[in-house]
Amino acid sequence: MIQTLFNIIQILCALVLIVIVMSQTTKNEGLGASIGGKPTTTFRGKAGFEEKLQMYTMYAAVAFFISSIAVAYLPGK
Repeated sequence: MIQTLFNIIQILCALVLIVIVMSQTTKNEGLGASIGGKPTTTFRGKAGFEEKLQMYTMYAAVAFFISSIAVAYLPGK
């Protein structure tokens, strides 16, 4: 039962991670972005949409990693 629960959690984490990564825009747009591109971080103030997506990506990746470890070490049926 616990093995099935962690399998479902892992699948949900994978789907969330895929959706979040696909919704992000690319940061590098060729040589022009590396020379005179837009700044991507904020000095003070609220984080923008891209920064929030980056934070959610990190959380989803950590959750996927932890659930993968749990699935690997739980005894099978």
